[in-house]
Amino acid sequence: MPHINISISITINKSSYSPPYGEGSGGEASMYTDFFKTFFRIGLFTLGGGYAMIPIIEEEVVNKRKWVEKKDFLDIVAISQSCPGALAINMSAFIGYRMKKVPGAIVTCLATALPSFLIILLIAMFFHQFKDNAVVAAIFRGIRPAVVALIAVPTFKLAKDACITLNNCWIPIGCALAIYLFGISPIIIILLAGICGYVYGQYIKPTE
Repeated sequence: MPHINISISITINKSSYSPPYGEGSGGEASMYTDFFKTFFRIGLFTLGGGYAMIPIIEEEVVNKRKWVEKKDFLDIVAISQSCPGALAINMSAFIGYRMKKVPGAIVTCLATALPSFLIILLIAMFFHQFKDNAVVAAIFRGIRPAVVALIAVPTFKLAKDACITLNNCWIPIGCALAIYLFGISPIIIILLAGICGYVYGQYIKPTE
């Protein structure tokens, strides 16, 4: 009788398992198509550069698709910022690699970069025809304030996720002033912050 119970349990577990994209080559194709469509949409509807992409990437990848946990998203942003290259491309490559190794990274990077490449190519081809157009100039004047808001939103969201409080808010403020007033490279700030965090976690916090 115990043997029968075990067999039934195994059968139920197997039958209840359902891969998110199905099995076989069809499931693989569906998965890569989903990767491409998601990151193509991110690249197509984002203005203002990589920082403006952060809330859109978070909404698609963390909240909707559940490809990355929220607690890991902040680490992805930090790592992408500290590496050479465009922030959005770095984040896309990181997320794609986590999902499906090198092929996933290639698909997500291409999907993110393709919309801007095509749009800039078209603008370069016809730029001389509308560069002095009053309507186009007015449109871009309206877009610029919205871009500032898109960049400001992830700043507050990342601060909340990083548990920034009144006790430690001097750290991001000091880093921002060091970059703005003294022209210190953000990479140096990130490296120093990592070293200080390691020293605090290993030697100071245990004694508190």
